[in-house]
Amino acid sequence: MPLSIKTLDLAAQNAGERARKAGVTIRELRDLPEAHAMIELLTEIWGRPLITVEFLRALTRAGNYVAGAYDGGRLVGVCIGFHEEPAARTLHSHVAGVAPGLSGRGVGTALKLHQRAWALTRDIPTIEWTFDPLVSRNAHFNIVRLGALPVEYLTNFYGAMHDAVNGADETDRLVVRWSLLSPRVVAACSGTPFERPARGPSSRRVAAPADIEALRAGDAAAAVAWRRRLRDELAPLMAAGGRVVDFDRDLGYLVDLENS
Repeated sequence: MPLSIKTLDLAAQNAGERARKAGVTIRELRDLPEAHAMIELLTEIWGRPLITVEFLRALTRAGNYVAGAYDGGRLVGVCIGFHEEPAARTLHSHVAGVAPGLSGRGVGTALKLHQRAWALTRDIPTIEWTFDPLVSRNAHFNIVRLGALPVEYLTNFYGAMHDAVNGADETDRLVVRWSLLSPRVVAACSGTPFERPARGPSSRRVAAPADIEALRAGDAAAAVAWRRRLRDELAPLMAAGGRVVDFDRDLGYLVDLENS
């Protein structure tokens, strides 16, 4: 059933407000020079391009999501997603990044809300993506700021990437599902605090490091130990039916075990 004009207008309004607050304009990829600029920004962030210009152009030609955040004429953020199999009615958000030095400005949030509005206008109710469960700031952003929830633990999903972000570490990932019209997500995107679940008798906390990037740079062995520890605790809980329902910067992941 098509979404109401009111729902679509609210999503567009939320996206526009976040973009104005971040001081950026967000638009979809238009031409070849913009494609080259996106590849250059991905290389600046990750130390390698991740995808090619040719593939990026093919994604846009096929109707997928490729958008950039611009501060004046400067590209400062990029978000790329592609459609999952038709029956899923889900967009897979493959990569999103912001230029170094702009963290905390809200560019990433603005990009994600633009992506949400884009998906809803195409009657796509769900967006999924992956992130490294060791990166606490990303866990907080995804789960608390956006209202997305992890649904699967993937062990060493990409293999060693050897880039500026992941280094030589194994690439465990959490798949998060962003149910775009859930009360939790609607509240988060409107800037209204939603009720955060408290720890109960059927829940468990799984700790995460405060700053894994700094740890990788200063103590690689300790970073590897964190990977194994979190994997050994969180992966079995999720495989047995435990649901990650919240994240706290100090306490880590909150896993509900009631139906596991």
